[in-house]
Amino acid sequence: MGEGLLSVIQRLRGSPGQELRIVLLGLDNAGKTTLLKRLASEEVTTITPTQGFNIKSVHSHGFKLNVWDIGGQRSVRPYWRKYLGSTDLLIYVIDSADQKRFEETGQELAELTEDESLTGVPLLVFANKQDLVTAAPAAEIAEGLSLHTYRDREWQIQACSALSGEGVQDGMNWISSQIMNRKK
Repeated sequence: MGEGLLSVIQRLRGSPGQELRIVLLGLDNAGKTTLLKRLASEEVTTITPTQGFNIKSVHSHGFKLNVWDIGGQRSVRPYWRKYLGSTDLLIYVIDSADQKRFEETGQELAELTEDESLTGVPLLVFANKQDLVTAAPAAEIAEGLSLHTYRDREWQIQACSALSGEGVQDGMNWISSQIMNRKK
């Protein structure tokens, strides 16, 4: 699959000892936990729905990386905002094949990006499940989400399949370039 999350983070980090906080959000069944496991180079064969949240903290070579994978069930979403403080990067995952939920996921993303905790925070939208025949293309999803209207932040939509890993590294490369640009 290429380099893992830690190696990308090592490229991102300016000075050792700092933390990079990534919040991973999206509706339930979008593939957030599968994506997190893929980024951490873990096995993705058995994934269960996230009840609450998963946190992966990795300590290596003076780096501390906290990735927060927060459940997307309707009952959990009101609590998302409690996790947004000090976020360096927002990854929003969409099930590209679940077109009947595009409006719902678009509303959730719009509300998130209006939160003052996320002002100016780069946004990577993973248009997941591109390996399914019913998946909408990333460009169509971007248009439906009105991403072109986001003027207060850098954003990118990346077609991917968290299950196979296809497109995931491209998204991580975009994240790397965003963090490097912010450090300049």
